[in-house]
Amino acid sequence: MSAGVKVRMSDGPGQAGGEVLGRGHLPVLDGVRGLAILMVLVLHFVADTQATTRLERWINLAAGWGQYGVDLFFVLSGFLITGILFDARESPDYFKNFYVRRVLRIFPLYYAVLAVLFLLLPLVPALSSPTLDELRAHQAWAWLYGVNVFVALRGEWALSYLDHFWSLSVEEHFYFVWPFVVWALARRPRVLLATSLGVAGAALLGRVAAAAAGVSPHVLYVLTPFRLDGLALGGAFAVLARLPGGMARIRRLLPRLAAAAAALFLLRLAWSRLTPLWAAPLFQVRESLLVVLLACLLLRALTAPRDALVVRLFASRTMRWFGTYSYGLYVYHHFLSYHFAVHRTELALAARLGSHGLAVALQALVGVAISCAVAFASYHLLEKRFLALKDRLTGSARPRPSAALGVAGPPA
Repeated sequence: MSAGVKVRMSDGPGQAGGEVLGRGHLPVLDGVRGLAILMVLVLHFVADTQATTRLERWINLAAGWGQYGVDLFFVLSGFLITGILFDARESPDYFKNFYVRRVLRIFPLYYAVLAVLFLLLPLVPALSSPTLDELRAHQAWAWLYGVNVFVALRGEWALSYLDHFWSLSVEEHFYFVWPFVVWALARRPRVLLATSLGVAGAALLGRVAAAAAGVSPHVLYVLTPFRLDGLALGGAFAVLARLPGGMARIRRLLPRLAAAAAALFLLRLAWSRLTPLWAAPLFQVRESLLVVLLACLLLRALTAPRDALVVRLFASRTMRWFGTYSYGLYVYHHFLSYHFAVHRTELALAARLGSHGLAVALQALVGVAISCAVAFASYHLLEKRFLALKDRLTGSARPRPSAALGVAGPPA
């Protein structure tokens, strides 16, 4: 969920005149990230409100699909991180550079929030509450990137204001392990491609088997091994894009892959309407089919002509703005949305406005606006200062492009 997207790939086998997709910064990927965070914001500021009419129930149902914004984040992270690692595979400082850059991007904001929550707020007695006291009692899970593990052990959303950190934990676990996988297999890219697809398939099969065995849905939703399908699928496409002719292959594959995933999704939907048989395992299949469709959306944004609607949408200033500040937006927004949901503040606002629907809309707009303001300030006052250290601490040397694989150069 970091700001700034740089990817470099080519479609030819390294020829100087080969087609190059995205030398340097790719604005559309910032826009894809912007869509992901907007989906999450709609989920928490709209879907978590209490519906009072049939129309509001339908709106909440539609807004509930915003949960797949997290899956879009996972697919995009897998695509970008695998590409970064693959392009840097021959660097003598491969591990150091990657981990230093990740730490500088992720840790300052993450641990600053925890420091305020657990070290500063307790100094203000007026801010004490049973919810914050309970949160502080289990704070070690947040400091150690174990929120998803805690939620899985409890079988419920048990960390109130920090529940949304579960996905940050999943990504951090992925960042810790995946560089070793790519480093070990990068010299055999087709094996790396097969491994990535195998990991994605194993995550799906693991969820299906666990669901059939009656494992808690919370466990299947938050534990890292069960959520690797999006990350690994994004990684697989990053590798494929760097094979000779890879982008052309993706363009040919994309319509068929999207059509097949959509058809299977509709088939599963029809099955669920006819019978409850195998409902839990087939729900997990549905989740992975949606991940495939999100991956297709990402690939379409990368491969469509510049004047295509999807490219113009994701390259728009608004979508790129949300993508730039998506990490801060994700971290900060839930403190507001959780408070709104627990205290049902939209009901009190509705009593003043005379309209529950208007209250929900106004509350959502205010929540998003405040989240945007805080994320903007956080990025420019805190995060950018650490991002400026990236090149200084990792050096300015770039790994050599892989002519054999048609890679135009490493991402920054």
